[in-house]
Amino acid sequence: MTVRRAIGLMSGTSMDGVDVALLETDGETISAFGPTGYRAYSPAERSILAEAMAEAPALARREDRPPALAKAEGLVTAAHAGAVNDFLSRNGLSPSDVDVIGFHGQTVLHRPQARLTVQLGDGAGLAAATGIPVVHDFRAADVAAGGQGAPLVPVFHAALARWAGLAPPVAFLNIGGVANVTFINPGGSLAAFDTGPGNALLDDWMRTRTGAGMDADGATAAAGAPDEALLTWLLSHPWFDAPPPKSLDRNWFSPGVAAHLDTADGAATLAHFTVRAIARAVEASGGPPPARWIVCGGGAHNPELMRLLRERLQARIIPADEAQLDGDFIEAQAFAFLAVRSLDGLPLTWPATTGAPAPMVGGVLATPPLRQSAAFAEPA
Repeated sequence: MTVRRAIGLMSGTSMDGVDVALLETDGETISAFGPTGYRAYSPAERSILAEAMAEAPALARREDRPPALAKAEGLVTAAHAGAVNDFLSRNGLSPSDVDVIGFHGQTVLHRPQARLTVQLGDGAGLAAATGIPVVHDFRAADVAAGGQGAPLVPVFHAALARWAGLAPPVAFLNIGGVANVTFINPGGSLAAFDTGPGNALLDDWMRTRTGAGMDADGATAAAGAPDEALLTWLLSHPWFDAPPPKSLDRNWFSPGVAAHLDTADGAATLAHFTVRAIARAVEASGGPPPARWIVCGGGAHNPELMRLLRERLQARIIPADEAQLDGDFIEAQAFAFLAVRSLDGLPLTWPATTGAPAPMVGGVLATPPLRQSAAFAEPA
């Protein structure tokens, strides 16, 4: 297998910004981790993305781009192009130093049961603006075949476990806007699925109640008491009883369910909801309970969520950084890894990770024109 140098890009359901990571890999093993970078979305940009998110549920076809989504797609492409070009400049790299970009795009709608998933971002435009080949549209083939299209990262989690010497059974838990888990069982078999809400409900709650974009250090949730009756009702939703693999749209649940509570009790209830949904996932994994959980994503920085996880799971809960992994950039690294796999025709998903009928190759390759275009370059 050929080792390639790849850039991975991730803009998650928290809609805070663009993560950038460089990885050297042959799509099976990790040769080296490179530098990382971040490009934040401004409040005005987050507002544009929120408008697109609000309009997306009306979509009937994944290629449709009504005005709000077209505007957001232009923003997403320009922001990612700016993030890549700035990253190259900061690290003394040229486009010829990079073999491929893995471009996830911005998910605005995910309804796999309707065989519909929409990630905003123009792969051809990004290739033109950076001068680097781009693999994009990672989820579509899996969803079209009847899979969930998510999570996509489990094959990279398995590579990370091998690199870090983490013996199974071990779980990788990503708490982004939506939370997802990969169980690596003895013998190396994988089981993976979304567990339920991650940070999205709590972030939206804090934004509505306080104007803050998050519960800093989990302080508000820690000061409140959960509404047990509401938690029982939330966890009785049929989605939690559905067998995996399964995935969840960011807006499936609304923070409005806690509207009758004060700010602290509402935050506590939503934090407990995230953690108890994660705990339910152990029963559905089909394997032995993992002795170690490697936690990444924004939730790894929330002390209250981490405390609740330790209390509920009764296992070693380890932030990814303590396992010598860069927990804030694992998903960006994963899309670099997946881009290389896509170039080599290797599967990205399996029946046990997305419910696809067979191992699925995914991603669409866009190559840059001979002369680089500035069509999607950010203004100076």
